[in-house]
Amino acid sequence: MHRHRHLSKQGFLERAFTFAFRGLVYAQIWEDPEVDMEALEIAPDSHVVTIASGGCNVLSYLTANPAKITAVDLNTAHIALNRLKLTAAKALPDHASFHRFFARADSKDNIAAYRRFVAPHLDEATRRYWEGRDLIGRRRIGGFSRGIYRHGLLGRFIGAAHWLARLHGVDPRRMLEAQSRDEQRAIFERELSPIFDSAFTRWLTSQPASLFGLGIPPAQFEALAGEERMNEVLKARLEKLACDFDLKDNYFAVQAFGRGYAGGEGPLPPYLQAANHEAVVERVGRVDVRHVNFTDFLASQPAASADRYVLLDAQDWMSDAQLNALWAQITRTARPGARVLFRTAGEATILPGRVSQAVLSRWSYSAEASQGYTARDRSAIYGGVHLYRLKGEEA
Repeated sequence: MHRHRHLSKQGFLERAFTFAFRGLVYAQIWEDPEVDMEALEIAPDSHVVTIASGGCNVLSYLTANPAKITAVDLNTAHIALNRLKLTAAKALPDHASFHRFFARADSKDNIAAYRRFVAPHLDEATRRYWEGRDLIGRRRIGGFSRGIYRHGLLGRFIGAAHWLARLHGVDPRRMLEAQSRDEQRAIFERELSPIFDSAFTRWLTSQPASLFGLGIPPAQFEALAGEERMNEVLKARLEKLACDFDLKDNYFAVQAFGRGYAGGEGPLPPYLQAANHEAVVERVGRVDVRHVNFTDFLASQPAASADRYVLLDAQDWMSDAQLNALWAQITRTARPGARVLFRTAGEATILPGRVSQAVLSRWSYSAEASQGYTARDRSAIYGGVHLYRLKGEEA
């Protein structure tokens, strides 16, 4: 993360981002798990190694019936959230209470359910985190009675975006009134698109710190912008979110425009859907959550011990040395048929010319398939979704 000296402008921004990233960032992960599962082709013997983030995709991957999932993260809040979700899936009495806890996430009944069913089964560190207090003295578990998706760095960023829209006389919730894709586009073009053309928005979005809430560090800011102005890039990404998918099927859009899961009754990630609840509960014991660096975890594992790797967008933050260390361990631990999935702020894969040819030559890039995954990723934040497969040993 830290590539520049402390006292340089870039160095200051990098350290400010690191500080902002210490607490809860993603109450909901912003990578489409349905695209992930399509690309990964998870099998009953698969060992999935993934960055944990908010845990939505970790639990959603269980619906594909893998043998094992190892979820790693350096953010202690994300570790606590993953362990809370896994424990709640086992401990809460039924899907209705699980749905209320994580889909509605705004009921005082959740706190009573936490105390009665969940807390007694949490490990000490996780319980200490959720029963600890935030910066203004409230117990963190109380977020599930106030709307947890309004909390965290991303939740506050979305709140700030709503404030900016209202400053321009626009209510983003209007998007959720659309009854068709045509209506979605009409509302976007009439109400939301002009916001990005204002002088204030152009200035604000040109500041790297303005996108910290999206989890975009200074290095990724540059990759995201490319040769374009940032306000135009963000407008194009929001247009995809608002217009390219039916809102009845896109919970990412519902979160962005409604700041929640539409009262819990709208579209939901796979792990929260009633049809998947029994399978998720049955399989939560297959998930191992670890507070560790992805590369370091792989270095501790035997050769040929995993076959599905999900890197989210973490590589955008890495130096060439870190990328090479990561891919050396992925290649060493990869079993025949292994697949690696990651996202980038820009459109192109970032590996050629940065990862050594000796390592990268072991892998084939599924270029055409990756374009399709990018187009179908409902979160719409990323420029590219990329799939690599181990050469010569495909399952």
